[in-house]
Amino acid sequence: MSIDVTIEMTAVAQAEPVLTVSQLSLLLKGVVEESFPSVWVSGEISNFSQPQSGHCYFTLKDEGAQIRAVLWRTTASKLKLELHDGLDVICRGRLDVYPPRGSYQLVVEQLQPKGVGALELALRQRREKLAKEGLFDARRKRRLPPFPRRIGVVTSPTGAAIRDFLQVLKRRWSGVEVLVFPARVQGDCAADEVVAGIEKANRVKPALDVLVIARGGGSLEDLWCFNEEVVVRAIAASGVPTVSAIGHEIDVTLADLAADVRALTPSEAAERVVPSSAEVSETVDAFKSRLSMTMTRLMTHLRSRLDALASRPALARPLEAIHTRGRRVDEISLRMAAAARNVTRDRQTALATLAGKLESLSPLGVLGRGYSLTYSEENRLVTSAAELRAGERIITKLQRGSAVSVVEQTTTSEHSD
Repeated sequence: MSIDVTIEMTAVAQAEPVLTVSQLSLLLKGVVEESFPSVWVSGEISNFSQPQSGHCYFTLKDEGAQIRAVLWRTTASKLKLELHDGLDVICRGRLDVYPPRGSYQLVVEQLQPKGVGALELALRQRREKLAKEGLFDARRKRRLPPFPRRIGVVTSPTGAAIRDFLQVLKRRWSGVEVLVFPARVQGDCAADEVVAGIEKANRVKPALDVLVIARGGGSLEDLWCFNEEVVVRAIAASGVPTVSAIGHEIDVTLADLAADVRALTPSEAAERVVPSSAEVSETVDAFKSRLSMTMTRLMTHLRSRLDALASRPALARPLEAIHTRGRRVDEISLRMAAAARNVTRDRQTALATLAGKLESLSPLGVLGRGYSLTYSEENRLVTSAAELRAGERIITKLQRGSAVSVVEQTTTSEHSD
């Protein structure tokens, strides 16, 4: 039997051409690629990787099978969402056979999340990412100046947004300088131009008081540039207080969340940026009225106090107190003079008494009673004859005048009266 089978297989091989592995792979490549030039495939992403080249490699799988897939860098850069393992997606692409490995893969040309739109998912992912960084934190929001003098607007110079903004601004407040920084607000290059406008506005000297990023309404796709990460970061990093004026009320862009103030429309942005001159006038008039009433009440109160003070004796008859005190001073002066005379008289009497006593004790008084004083030539009072010697000159002081004599003889004996 084995000989017969070998002979039969040899005959078949001689009847059909024999292909090499490479030839067979090329035939399969042509059949597969021609049969599936475009196909939609749904599945779950697994084994996702994205090297520095920017290409995305992953596996699409379901409960029963799996297929390799590749997303080239040019296509991956246009995706609005971030790919990761476990994401259910729907892909459109073509089958590609890779002969060196004898495998096939799906070259993805279009990808969207399953059950939710790509833009919605991308917006959700980006919002969560930037929120974790604190770019939407309410604590970093700044207040707008109440009376701005220089306002910058990043928008399309030909769009309705700037016309609406300027119209409302002119109606509400005058004397404001507006600088427009042109930028496309829709399309592939819109995000870069909006960022450039914001950065240029922050370099203007003198510095702006407020910066408005404005655009008219549109779909989520039309407004997508205001969800781009570069735009959100530029708004958050602005040194000038920012106002987002994207013309939509239902959907909230990430630019709205990053701005210091959100306005639903460019017209509302103008209302938020500048005050109403009519309202300011009414406020000033109200303050003026309140000030006038306050001043009237104050003046009435002060007048009443002044009248009360004027009725007091000190102010009604100011000289009366002076005269009273003058009389008091005169009385005190008379009393002081009388007291001084009495004191002087008493002192004179006492002095006379003392003078009499002194006079009675004075040596001059003794001299008046016939006594004299004897002094030596050295003007020394002589109280004893023993102090003298014969031939010495002495001076005798009398009540009137003095006499000079010479001692002839001294006697030291004492005589009693």
